[in-house]
Amino acid sequence: MDKKSKLIELLKDVGCIKFGEFILASGKKSNYYIDIKKATTNPEILKLVGEMIAEQIKDEDVKVAGVELGSVPIATAVSIIAQKPLLIVRKKPKDYGTKNKIEGELKEGDKVVIVEDVTTTGGSVLKAVNEIRENGGIVDRVFVVVDRLEGAKENLQKENVELIPLVTVKELQ
Repeated sequence: MDKKSKLIELLKDVGCIKFGEFILASGKKSNYYIDIKKATTNPEILKLVGEMIAEQIKDEDVKVAGVELGSVPIATAVSIIAQKPLLIVRKKPKDYGTKNKIEGELKEGDKVVIVEDVTTTGGSVLKAVNEIRENGGIVDRVFVVVDRLEGAKENLQKENVELIPLVTVKELQ
């Protein structure tokens, strides 16, 4: 069984897709919810996701960024497996200490790939893209575990960022 098929099977096994009425981070209503935390807290799934993304970046000089909180475990797994430096993008700066919004070393001209757990419209990951770009990093790709197919790919494309989903919601239904 290939890794993608295995991932789909594991995501279904842990019950990461739920049906009912839900309000998403984007504010949209949905008749299904992807409880990705069930996946990103499962060591077998986390390792598989890390491997799937790491395989695609292992020969590149890039850093791996995750947005707090959901994608930090994924970014950490990718960082360890691919042996790439890790960045963590905060949603808002700390109100003490360094007050950084980006943890880890980001230098002018560094190439960065962002990993995300789930995308709907891509709004939250676009904020991370802009934060990294404003701090001198170069971002042209976002890897996502599950794309809900509700505009994220197109919205990121407008900003010259390619969205690379490991699976889409259609593959989970």
